[in-house]
Amino acid sequence: MNNIQILQLIKSTGKYDLIIFSSESIDRIEKNIFEKNGKYFLKCLKRKKDIQVKPEEIVRQLMIDKLINEYDYSLDLIQVEFTVNFGREKKLADIVILNKIDKTSVYCVLEMKKHKAKDGKDQLKSYTNATGAPLAVWTNGVDIDCYERLDPNYFEPLSDIPKATETIDDVKNEIFTYFELMQKDRLSEERKSLKSLIEEMEDEVLSNAGVDVFEEVFKLIFTKLFDEMESAEDRVTIEVLLKEAKKDNPRLTEKELLLLNIGNDGFRKLEFRSRGDAHHTKEVINKLFNKAKDKWPGIFEKGEPLKITDENHLQICVGFLQNVKLFNSNLQVIDEAFEYLVNKSAKGAKGQYFTPRNVIDMAVYMINPQPNEYMIDTACGSCGFTVHTLFNVWKKLVNQGKAQFANFSNQKLSSEQKDYVNKVFGIDFDEKSVRVARTLNMISGDGRTNVLHLNSLDYTRWAEKQKDREWMRTYNDGYQRLLDLAKDPKNPKEFKFDMVMANPPFAGDIKDSRLISNYDVAFNKGKKINKISRDVLFIERNLDFLKDGGRMAIVLPQGRFNNTSDERIRDFIMERARLLAVIGLDGNTFKPHTGTKTSVLFVQKWDDEINPKVEDYPIFMAVSENSGKDNSGQEIYEIDEKTGERKLDEHNHLIQKHDLAEIAYAFEKWAVKQKLSFWSN
Repeated sequence: MNNIQILQLIKSTGKYDLIIFSSESIDRIEKNIFEKNGKYFLKCLKRKKDIQVKPEEIVRQLMIDKLINEYDYSLDLIQVEFTVNFGREKKLADIVILNKIDKTSVYCVLEMKKHKAKDGKDQLKSYTNATGAPLAVWTNGVDIDCYERLDPNYFEPLSDIPKATETIDDVKNEIFTYFELMQKDRLSEERKSLKSLIEEMEDEVLSNAGVDVFEEVFKLIFTKLFDEMESAEDRVTIEVLLKEAKKDNPRLTEKELLLLNIGNDGFRKLEFRSRGDAHHTKEVINKLFNKAKDKWPGIFEKGEPLKITDENHLQICVGFLQNVKLFNSNLQVIDEAFEYLVNKSAKGAKGQYFTPRNVIDMAVYMINPQPNEYMIDTACGSCGFTVHTLFNVWKKLVNQGKAQFANFSNQKLSSEQKDYVNKVFGIDFDEKSVRVARTLNMISGDGRTNVLHLNSLDYTRWAEKQKDREWMRTYNDGYQRLLDLAKDPKNPKEFKFDMVMANPPFAGDIKDSRLISNYDVAFNKGKKINKISRDVLFIERNLDFLKDGGRMAIVLPQGRFNNTSDERIRDFIMERARLLAVIGLDGNTFKPHTGTKTSVLFVQKWDDEINPKVEDYPIFMAVSENSGKDNSGQEIYEIDEKTGERKLDEHNHLIQKHDLAEIAYAFEKWAVKQKLSFWSN
């Protein structure tokens, strides 16, 4: 049986994998496998007897090999199928490491489990409590999680298993820089999402901590982002070195290049770490949180504290997040987590859902923003459209005019790139979403942002905000920049933006007669309608934000394109703008939050010079058949055909499998052929 056969056997059950194990380790175990009477057996490293080959046993043998060869534990400290007593009942722990001093007490319990992580971890904790072991390790070959048992109720995540020569405090107090973070990033090492880690953290700690989960997790992510930002120079240096090393070693992974070519000398020590002393951890994290608030004002009140007051609770939460690299090429890691948190706060009930990043990338690419142009998202949510507009233009400033679909590398911003931040705006009426959006925009834009807490539709009441001192303290600079783009600053109805991109909320009708009266689309044959769908008002509002010749991408329910009752809305749009494209999105796009069928509408306002009005013209039509999600709303990722593992991009992030990039590139070719003004060059 060779390595390929071992991998096939493991994957055949769909419950185990070998991602965490090295090829050298797999080779060593493969050499212990032999055939007898038509069946495969292996020689157990510890028990020295023949064991029939089964997926769980292979994972166990690989874990024993890992403990011996990577963590330097001697075989006499390792026990297999160790008896754990629960009163009259006896159970068997997969592996235990004995205390090296007396070899009678248990130092660590290790469990090899299937893909249902919660069940396996509950069992592991019961074994650890029963043996009194201070350490617990769980793995299914894909993930490996290490915990320190603080008491029977709380298990604090550790960054790694202590080596035989180390103590638990050695692991907690190790010098840890951005260099180590890139090597030990849990999201790439374990193929996990930040959302899944937050769910674990909720389950383990926060459900019993008596705090607002959104607020406290947001504070921790905010603080960790600041800590990583403080090491931005290190990040840039490392990535430059990696880029150079890749030229000479194109086949090596990022982790292999890090180990081969880069030393750890001179890099800043990251502060967002769990310490051996929970009280010390709390002091350090609180100090770091206050620094972050000073750096990025207007997200939290100046005196707002961390409300996870229990020191052990806080220490455990920090342990969950400390080995997660939050900065990536498109901030999707963070945004996915924020979407989960905001939806827990009932955002979805308002008909708002964060737009998937692949849809955003498609729309931004097709709209083709330029460095001299102004852009706004009028229902910005977490500001995916604004952030990715920044990425797109920054890429063009680097590559002199051409942007790739999706990612922008983490590089130090030039003065031109920083200046473009002031040309991008976002508005949302949901206060939590605005705080998330401002955070992501400040991080992307070197501390600057034009994200505003306003009701886009109710513009006649914007002036009242200027009476609110707290609002003015946070938003006034961006608000004044917004008014500078209004045709009449005293009546901010019409603006001079080059681009609008938005995914407005669908749910709910507007019945406020005062508000409805401000919109032409709310009148049918001269008579005002009593109620109107929110997204319909956003269509007109967005068109008002555009100057003549400006262009818009907007996500709308499919019915707006098909329903006979919406014909007058379609006529309203085409009277004011040229219909450029309609992209039908797959029904799974917004799952698991909603299965509403949607399309993205692209239009360009009529303009005598660059887009003169005509009656007959071609329209680009496309339908996405693969949104990158399955029927349950889980992401579908590209798989390496040779290894069967999920592929990682150049930044070590999972690659979602979808057809939206293909649609964007097809539109580009069509737009150039049609000589559309914004693709003419």
